[in-house]
Amino acid sequence: MKKNLFNIMIVAFWLLLAVSCSDETVNSNSSLPENANPIPTTTSQTPAKNINYLALGDSYTIGQSVCETCRFPEQLRKKLGDLNPKNTYTSKIIATTGWTTTNLISAINAQSLTPNYDLVTLLIGVNNQYQNLPFQLYQYEFPLLINKAIALAKGDKLNVIVVSIPDYAYTSFGQRSSNSSKISAEIDNYNAFAQKYCLEQNIEFVSITDITRQGLQNTKLVASDGLHPSELAYSYFVERILPKAVIATQN
Repeated sequence: MKKNLFNIMIVAFWLLLAVSCSDETVNSNSSLPENANPIPTTTSQTPAKNINYLALGDSYTIGQSVCETCRFPEQLRKKLGDLNPKNTYTSKIIATTGWTTTNLISAINAQSLTPNYDLVTLLIGVNNQYQNLPFQLYQYEFPLLINKAIALAKGDKLNVIVVSIPDYAYTSFGQRSSNSSKISAEIDNYNAFAQKYCLEQNIEFVSITDITRQGLQNTKLVASDGLHPSELAYSYFVERILPKAVIATQN
């Protein structure tokens, strides 16, 4: 009798132990989701934006002797759109062939512009040189134009890009001058002043002058008028401006 009772107790002990182990197995797995893969972190999507671009300048900005979509501001706008198609990129150009710094200042003042531009480019000065205006005039008015550009760029200088003056001495028109080397030297002087000023003011300065100085070797860089840059030349301008423009429009 005692022996049977002892055997019953032994069997009961092992049954209880088996049930306990089974419960532990279930409990250890109960915290795992049905799908063991981690839940992906939700990342906020940047909303689409309307990017406003303002191009200030002269014939090199309006694109004298090339099509409307060939000038560098339009090529730049399209490239920006290609890089970020969810955004809308609109452009406005204030530029006319023959304008000096004085003309550009007057044109800006004559318009009621809303200071909401995400990007402003400035390319000006060649007609100051071509018209033999005092260099001191450029020294005085270029900073004024920079300040106007910053104000229009939401007051943020990081949204402003200055483009150097092309060298028309390296065109068939420039070669008809009695002293083409003088043209180049004076344009160097203008660009050196602008670049130094931009460096001191922490404003982006993009040099494209060397591209235009290949115009005699590669006539495809010159428009049909024998003076202004071609669509191809402007595309090279954009290659250099684009990285800076991307940063500005993401600012």
